[in-house]
Amino acid sequence: MYRYETHCHTAPVSKCARATVRETLEFYKSIGYAGVFITNHFLDGNINVDRSRPYEERIQFYFSDFEEGQQIGKEIGLNVFCGVEMSFGGTDFLIYGLDKTWWLSHPELEDMKKTQQLPILMEAGALVIQAHPFREASYIDHIRLFPRHVHGIEILNSSMSEFANRQAQIYAEAYKLLPFAGSDNHSAGNREFLAGMEFDSPLQNEQDLVQRILQGDGKIFTYINQS
Repeated sequence: MYRYETHCHTAPVSKCARATVRETLEFYKSIGYAGVFITNHFLDGNINVDRSRPYEERIQFYFSDFEEGQQIGKEIGLNVFCGVEMSFGGTDFLIYGLDKTWWLSHPELEDMKKTQQLPILMEAGALVIQAHPFREASYIDHIRLFPRHVHGIEILNSSMSEFANRQAQIYAEAYKLLPFAGSDNHSAGNREFLAGMEFDSPLQNEQDLVQRILQGDGKIFTYINQS
């Protein structure tokens, strides 16, 4: 089986990340993963860039960790893919399948509500997953659910409580949304419990992930880090 981390953050792009791109990738390589999706916080989230900078500059900065990751991945023999974590008031969405060129050409998305943005992303061929939908935190004033604007739900996020993940699974089953999993890893190897998606054959690119998940391919797995 080929295992993939589908949800992780790296420094310096994500403000909250505590591990560099290299530290993150070398950790996943050391535990036998086939690949990693770097899903840093996007322009609407906890990104480490001045929001007054021009849109193009911010997009270039956003993709800099991924581009560094691609080079490191070639060096160490690990496939590195790109995702995006979009946010609104602590409600987060994982977006897969759209490249830097696409994002550069759509600055108008910044001025849209999530109920406007998400259908556009889906129509463009992206896979849209609501991350940790039942997360509770001091900065989240209420839980928001978007069952008509996503393909699937992160029913297992290894950073969440068993209760929060169970509620996500119930929600996904009730609305017949695709199940998905990831670690939401911000600190590379300083995590005891990881989760992700595994496949019988290696992923070729981001669109390959999109198609396989939409077809119901892939299995959720968990990993206990004993290093």
